[in-house]
Amino acid sequence: MEIKNKKALFNYEVIEKLIAGIVLKGTEIKSIRLGKASLVDSFCIIRNNEVILKNSYIAKFDIAAMTNHEERCDRKLLLNKQEINKWKKKVEIEGIAIIPIKMFINENGLCKVEIALCKGKKEYDKREAIKEKDNKRELDRIKKAY
Repeated sequence: MEIKNKKALFNYEVIEKLIAGIVLKGTEIKSIRLGKASLVDSFCIIRNNEVILKNSYIAKFDIAAMTNHEERCDRKLLLNKQEINKWKKKVEIEGIAIIPIKMFINENGLCKVEIALCKGKKEYDKREAIKEKDNKRELDRIKKAY
């Protein structure tokens, strides 16, 4: 199971990536395994030397009744102290943010989140990315034709 944040790759330029664990409740992991989660409009902050994932959406688990979780709440990411301190220094630079790129279940059955240090793209950079994507698609069509 893999949940991607496609808008993040379009709106931001990725500087550095890192994979982190995430603290979840039982009903949250069950919903993620069913693919009922979204990372759109989510971001990370560093508070009290902890990385917190904010505004991520995990749907309520249908079968659970009273023990269900909140759909949008803060979730703690698991990182080393050295990694947190390194990224904290970089985030203090203006215009750099920590954005989740994708959420996935690894081979051991644990949920992981790939986060990235990102810098926002300008409007002309976005147009350039669309143009490159269209050119690549056109070249692929030509190659398939021959």
